[in-house]
Amino acid sequence: MTLVILFAAGQGDFAEYEPHLKRALSEAGLEAELVTKAPPESVDVIIYAPANPLHDFTPFTRCKAVLSLWAGVERIVGNPTLTQPLARMVDPALTKGMVEYVTGHVLRYHLGIDAHIRARAGDWVAVAPPLAEARVVGFLGLGALGQACAEALRGLGFQVIGWSRSPKSLPGIRCHHGNEGLKTVLQTSEILVTLLPRTPETENLLDARRFALCRPGLCLINPGRGALIDDAALIDALDTGPVQHATLDVFRTEPLPKDHPFWHHPKVTVTPHIAAATRAETAARVIVQNIARVQRGAPLLHEICRTRGY
Repeated sequence: MTLVILFAAGQGDFAEYEPHLKRALSEAGLEAELVTKAPPESVDVIIYAPANPLHDFTPFTRCKAVLSLWAGVERIVGNPTLTQPLARMVDPALTKGMVEYVTGHVLRYHLGIDAHIRARAGDWVAVAPPLAEARVVGFLGLGALGQACAEALRGLGFQVIGWSRSPKSLPGIRCHHGNEGLKTVLQTSEILVTLLPRTPETENLLDARRFALCRPGLCLINPGRGALIDDAALIDALDTGPVQHATLDVFRTEPLPKDHPFWHHPKVTVTPHIAAATRAETAARVIVQNIARVQRGAPLLHEICRTRGY
């Protein structure tokens, strides 16, 4: 049977993804028709991104799965018309990009590179940074991305600790959970990386009360979700302590408005949501793996739990 696969994403995405998807489908031996329009009752699988105007999944009575092109699913998971199984994107290239971004900014803070970039002629303060083994890097979020980044930094010799909602055990990483575990990570980390999904429980997780718990001199890196941080509380923590500097890649509103205080704060580095990008070539293979699982009735890879929201 020929599968009908509806590609419902942003403008221009189909031209980028079509050749990679067709190649991956052929390599997998799947007979499929890849379309951008089709009668809803004929569709077997939807490849989806919220940039598409499709928001009502009710007519897709034959559809067996919705496969997100995005790692974040907060803009779709709460859709009451979406009753089909939903899988998020876990792209190996996206993971590699995130590891490189996080490692780069951790090393930037660890080595004190900003001070040398800003140095004036004659500034000669020859103080060597500590070795990585003396520096504590904390992670809020130990999912696929958090684990990959934490393991990379552990491999460089850093002391790595992490917090997740449920208990986890990772070799060489001190894992914490629950309220007391969160407090421990905040009080211990010298550099803190936030890679949690956006859920009702994580929204404004880093607020004034939690910033007050942080170790003085903390450097913060947020490539996860903008809503994890209370913006006003972060500005206050930067102005009065304990946060020394923040590198932010994600924001509540994107692009970040020109008049937002983050643009103008001397202790904030803004990057334009570049920490990790999905690459069509590798993402297509992930999608086709799930299409093959749909066809044989197997569980989806990276399927979303509706009650948790991730």
